Amino acid sequence: MSKDEVKPAEGDSTAGHDAVIEKYGIPVLDLEEFCGYPDSFTRALGTAYREYGFAGITGHGLDPQLIEQAYDAFKQFFALPESLKRRYYQPGGGGKRGYTGVGIEQAKDHDVPDLKEFWHVGRELQGENPYPDILLPNVWPEEVPGFRDAALALYGGLDNLGQRLLSAIALDLGLDSGWFSSKVDRGNSILRPIHYPPIRNAVPGAVRAARHEDINLITLLIGSREQGLEILNRTGQWVPVTTLPGTIIVNVGDMLQRLTNHVYASTTHRVVNPAGEAARRSRYSIPFFLHPNPDFMIETLPGCIDADHPNRYPQPISSDDFLQQRIREINLA
Repeated sequence: MSKDEVKPAEGDSTAGHDAVIEKYGIPVLDLEEFCGYPDSFTRALGTAYREYGFAGITGHGLDPQLIEQAYDAFKQFFALPESLKRRYYQPGGGGKRGYTGVGIEQAKDHDVPDLKEFWHVGRELQGENPYPDILLPNVWPEEVPGFRDAALALYGGLDNLGQRLLSAIALDLGLDSGWFSSKVDRGNSILRPIHYPPIRNAVPGAVRAARHEDINLITLLIGSREQGLEILNRTGQWVPVTTLPGTIIVNVGDMLQRLTNHVYASTTHRVVNPAGEAARRSRYSIPFFLHPNPDFMIETLPGCIDADHPNRYPQPISSDDFLQQRIREINLA
């Protein structure tokens, strides 16, 4: 156990749980404890998503060197002159692939755009593409050697990790462990390296990422080395999520919240502007937005409906239609 980990008190798991929440802001779980059937990890993950919508995951098996290589490549790209980066912006493309600059994406119900720029990497299929108008070809910056290889390797690692977590989620919801497998294997999942530039002369009200909820099933976040992520808890308070070395933060998105009839919480979160010297430093993070296949119908799970919890969403919707609605709301289309 590292010095950063919290050890539960002897014979008192509640005390240990509370200590972890106080220290990090969210539950932290070890994926190595998941055995592929209902177990303590499955229950703990389900509880985390019911109560917080967020969990930190250790024991995930992602190679730290792979993560560092990807960070290095992404930082090289964002350090390029603006004129070169804009060569990879695709007007009218809704930011689906390539580069999106500062001042474009805007959180729903927020008045000004976020203070961030990002790059989108999508799924690359072997063989025939059943969704050629949705799973678009990736674009790659020729100025950064190794960008493509690092991005695709990290995409694959996070995609595999996400499917392992979906197995545990399925079990917690009373489904077969493989229930999600055929529903996400061709999903329009996105790897999004983000750069939050140093803050200078920002428009009043502009923040690095205004309050929002994610669109997709689950988000796997390789967190920033800098603080700033906050979640809105059940009592209406903003709680900082501490940067956790070696931990992947995994949160519920709106698609999973809808699928589970709000049994799982898609929790509002934001990235705040830091004070003092930290405001003059860049911040980087790498979320992976795991989406179902474009034609998957988001239809409320029967096991999440009862007399006390009637179906909030009697009309199913395809995951792509849901995505397109939300993309328009955040000014990407």
